[in-house]
Amino acid sequence: MTLRVTVIGTGYLGATHAVGMAELGYEVLGLDVDVEKVAALSAGRVPFYEPGLEELLAKHIGSGRLRFTTDFAEVGAFGDVHFVCVGTPQKKGEFAADMRYVDSAVESLAPHLHGPALVVGKSTVPVGSAGRLAERLEELAPADADAELAWNPEFLREGFAVKDTLHPDRLVFGVESGSAEARLREVYAPIIEAGTPVVVCDFATAELVKVSANAFLSTKISFINAMAEVCEAVGADVVRLSESLGHDERIGRKFLGAGLGFGGGCLPKDIRAFMARAGELGADQALTFLREVDAINMRRRSKMVDLAREQCGGGFLGRRVAVLGAAFKPDSDDIRDSPALNVAGQIQLQGGQVTVYDPKALDNARKMYPALSYAESPQEAAEGAHVVLHLTEWREFRELDPAAFGELVADRRILDGRNALDPELWRAAGWTYRALGRPNA
Repeated sequence: MTLRVTVIGTGYLGATHAVGMAELGYEVLGLDVDVEKVAALSAGRVPFYEPGLEELLAKHIGSGRLRFTTDFAEVGAFGDVHFVCVGTPQKKGEFAADMRYVDSAVESLAPHLHGPALVVGKSTVPVGSAGRLAERLEELAPADADAELAWNPEFLREGFAVKDTLHPDRLVFGVESGSAEARLREVYAPIIEAGTPVVVCDFATAELVKVSANAFLSTKISFINAMAEVCEAVGADVVRLSESLGHDERIGRKFLGAGLGFGGGCLPKDIRAFMARAGELGADQALTFLREVDAINMRRRSKMVDLAREQCGGGFLGRRVAVLGAAFKPDSDDIRDSPALNVAGQIQLQGGQVTVYDPKALDNARKMYPALSYAESPQEAAEGAHVVLHLTEWREFRELDPAAFGELVADRRILDGRNALDPELWRAAGWTYRALGRPNA
């Protein structure tokens, strides 16, 4: 009999995972407590932008392989394997992760498990959570249930989530029994057969993998941005420095692009939650370096505001500023902790007339930053601007014609917050081009 899979939580991770499981051939039931979200997904609409996801959702809604509900009893009766994919946001006023949604998911599901079931956590949680949740599952599941917990962290990159679900670079199984491992291998059989490596480990190691990966990535990004600060002090070129470092196979080229730094719903909150958990465990000294990683990242935003102010003659009053980008990264409409909108907001608060354009994130940006002005094209955003800020590296912005674009602005001044534009091309068209960590000319 083919396994039946449920996915609890249909946000970014959950919706993508549900669609991925359907694509692998399983009957899938997704659950969310948000009635409107369930209605949208049931109609084949993804409530966020992720390339290729909506097409696969529509395909599997149409085939009947994938459907959605708000009923935990239905989920418990339906599934053999239950994936928990709810969020773990940062607590208000603290660094720690808010576990209430994960706890609620397990506690709401457990009483409805009346037969053999594997509950699989995919959410990013503080180390030690899985052991506690396993005890809670055993406590709340009916006496006749054979319910077990496993931990299977996710490693999705926004903009590549479908690929990362169906063709991951590794699978990590945190298990306490051979039967749990066997069931996970059964679920992921098509992916494993395609050659994806599997790491089998204990709960704590599985929980640490995701936060460790994000901490390492954050450190690498902040390291090159720290080097950009040094480059700015001495007139060196951080792009050439990055290129040279990237040739060293011990270091590698990926994520050595200096610029405005990282944002989004994962890296900032995860490294802060990691620090908080290390403090609770008495291992806070092991992660004190992450405070500087976080600080370097935030300094890049302030530096961009300073550069923009300088290009506006020392102040923003009466100056028009065009901001290209609102999402925290391209191929996404995610504006959580967006460096681009953080910079735009700071400039607006200091008196600048800021107009923002983004190919996908405008609706989300309008809700979060209603005081900013928004445009429907880069050209509209640039009209009469005294400085243009390139803050999210969408392909659309790299393909702009600097000469034609220059006809729209009041002053041909551009600040490249992502080091993604061609300086020679823009300077040849009469623009003053500045970038973080690069010489002025």
